Amino acid sequence: MRNRLFAVVLGGLSLVGCTVNFPLIPGPGPLKEVQVSGAGSAKVLLLEVSGMISAQDKDGFIPAPSMLARIKEQLTRAAQDDSIKAVVLRINTPGGTVTASDIMYHELKAFKGSRKIPVVASIMDLGTSGGYYIAAAADTVMAHPSSVTGSIGVIMLTISARGLLEKVGVEATAVTSGPRKDMGSPFRVMTADERAIFQGLIDSFYQRFLSVVQEGRPHLPMDQIKKLADGRIYTGDQAKAAGLVDEIGYLEDAIELAKKKANLTDARVVTYQRPGEYSNNVYSKLLAPGPLSSLAEFDVLALVRGGTPQFMYLWMP
Repeated sequence: MRNRLFAVVLGGLSLVGCTVNFPLIPGPGPLKEVQVSGAGSAKVLLLEVSGMISAQDKDGFIPAPSMLARIKEQLTRAAQDDSIKAVVLRINTPGGTVTASDIMYHELKAFKGSRKIPVVASIMDLGTSGGYYIAAAADTVMAHPSSVTGSIGVIMLTISARGLLEKVGVEATAVTSGPRKDMGSPFRVMTADERAIFQGLIDSFYQRFLSVVQEGRPHLPMDQIKKLADGRIYTGDQAKAAGLVDEIGYLEDAIELAKKKANLTDARVVTYQRPGEYSNNVYSKLLAPGPLSSLAEFDVLALVRGGTPQFMYLWMP
């Protein structure tokens, strides 16, 4: 009935020559706090880190800010709310870009430094590579009994389009100011010297990853961390045995642990969401990204068009 009335009103306005100027698809609105469980004046904030970790805005029928922008906005609001006494990171990601992962880690550390409240990471299906990098910012890392975590390391993603171009009779030519200006180009073979340069960058990013793990796992010597950080993945139990996570438990256990660390007996669990979104429990909006689904958020065609290689903290078998 409402849709029919709306169509009639629009039709009538068009007949009398009126111009209606309003967006057919409203943009994202401001964050709104929503309670999902609990009671009391104190709050435990549930932050969702789900999907590809990226600074790229999400295009689509209804555009959305990037994960990095969303987490930054939520942390800024939480920093201004003294009733928030603890934070639980609900992590479900295979990782993402090196820079976005590092910035999110930095923002979480800065938030902890300013608010001095406990932060607990709860790894759900996946908390690999960049997902584990972010978890290292928490005071305690808890993994679900069936979690997959680890994959500590760096991967550079690039493709070769030479064979495809040869088949269709297209040749790409680059005019450069130096022999390595187009290194990493998908239109030619990478030389041994260029591969060594890229390896140097990857080694540098890898060392950064190791230092983040060591800061979050001070009880593990660096030699042991390097043995664990060969890119392999671990179950939650294996990660706990290796010292990469602190506890095995469910999301509710992580929330209870956060309350305990904040010396709370009662607390409201809250989230931040946009108008039109819906949350009625701690698992609402939970996504289940797998390594292959992350490809949907990675612009492979950009590489074919001449985009630069991507350096990733990403589990991508």
